[in-house]
Amino acid sequence: MKNIIIHTFFAFLLVFGLTSCSEDLIDKVQSGSIKGTVIKKGTNQPLKNVKISTSPSTETVFTKDDGSFLIENVPIGDYSVRAEMSGYLASLQGVNMKNDQQTVSVVFEMSDDTSSNSPPTIPQLISPIDNAVDQPLAVDLSWTSTDPDSTDVLKYKLTVKNDFDQNIIEINDLTAKHYYLENLKYGVTYYWQVQVSDGVNPPANSTVFRFKTSAMPNNRFHYVKKNMNGNYYIVSSNDTNVNFNLTPTTLSSFRPRLNQNAGLVAFLRNVGGNVHLFTAQPDGSDVFQVTTVPVAGFNNSELDFAWKSNVQEFIYPNFNNLYRINKDGSGLQLIYTTPDGSFITECDWSHDGSKIAIKTNDAHGYNVKIYVIDMAGNTLHTVLQNVSGAAGGLNFSVDGNQLLYTYDISGHQEPSYRQLDNRIFVYNLQNDTRKDWSAVTSKASGTNDLDPRFSPNNAEIIFTNTSNDNISPRNIYKINLQDNTRTALFPNAEMPDWE
Repeated sequence: MKNIIIHTFFAFLLVFGLTSCSEDLIDKVQSGSIKGTVIKKGTNQPLKNVKISTSPSTETVFTKDDGSFLIENVPIGDYSVRAEMSGYLASLQGVNMKNDQQTVSVVFEMSDDTSSNSPPTIPQLISPIDNAVDQPLAVDLSWTSTDPDSTDVLKYKLTVKNDFDQNIIEINDLTAKHYYLENLKYGVTYYWQVQVSDGVNPPANSTVFRFKTSAMPNNRFHYVKKNMNGNYYIVSSNDTNVNFNLTPTTLSSFRPRLNQNAGLVAFLRNVGGNVHLFTAQPDGSDVFQVTTVPVAGFNNSELDFAWKSNVQEFIYPNFNNLYRINKDGSGLQLIYTTPDGSFITECDWSHDGSKIAIKTNDAHGYNVKIYVIDMAGNTLHTVLQNVSGAAGGLNFSVDGNQLLYTYDISGHQEPSYRQLDNRIFVYNLQNDTRKDWSAVTSKASGTNDLDPRFSPNNAEIIFTNTSNDNISPRNIYKINLQDNTRTALFPNAEMPDWE
């Protein structure tokens, strides 16, 4: 019995001893976790499937779609954590695990490994060929470049300079291998170069090509069109309607008047709520504001002005006053005031500079009077007065013996200034007679003839025709004064000038 008790006691001590040793061992193995995110340097884009390992070795894991990873049960100690993936430079981070159940966070920013990435080829410029001439005012620049690394995204930078001014055009981040370059100037040499980048290697530049646009055409026609926002803009054209925009579509410019002797196109433009007189070169450059006292009167779109044949001066209306001004903006002079206070809306100056035609009206555009004065303000001829309805369109013939004008023979008047049967008349200043050219040339019923101008040789009349519904498009025609025919010239256009 005694032996049994002794053996039992020793068995108890052995089991107790082993259990105590096991608990002591478990208490000594303390661990934590390492978590983190891997992103691409520069873009912060998460990188997935990045291999994450430690030294000393614990567990190897791979990042998830969001770039995150987690290594658990990492014994306390110092570690070097490594992130590696093909195409990127390996990245190392030191980690010190101090406490049991501690979580240490790290962020890896991995850079591209450019050692195995090949650069793109130098861009080869294709079109226009180098030293090309007679190019249009809009050209499609094209080039080619390739990259051995199919995953690379090539981006191009286009640089264009010219020999006309200091303007430099830079178009960045192009992915297509061409660019449509518009709004060029006549007779200018342009220089262009393309740079390519794959985002990894240094950018590569092409050689520099040059091309020259065609010479400035001698366009004798100018007219006005409207953009989608209702802004007027001026178009320069030849007789086959090969044209270009003389003024920007973003600015409201109208009533073009070319002076061949001055080599300038004058026009009206809305500026800060007022209308002013401007000049520009025939290619649209060197825009100059002539007036400080605005051109003003009834309805801005009805206003008109006139060059003097000496190319140095203009006349223009400002309500009931008529001003003369030099083309450089100097010499502003009041030369006439209406005796009854009516508004001067239109005027024209005879070629010899001896007389001026004037159209006056009330604030609604009616109670019209058209008359001719000499330079002292004396009335020489009364062409139209004491009638109902709208009138306008003044233009002297070259010899000054005839005056073009329009008049709505319906006599219709309403606040919207709608006209029902506007016709073109020629008034003979020598015998005070008039001829209805709209009737002679069979103007279509329900339409209006507007804004007439003599051709340079006085053999034809250019004008606008439109429906009297006040909303239809306007089109430009000409009348041949020999055979009484009408010919369509420019669609969706108005306010023509032919010099």
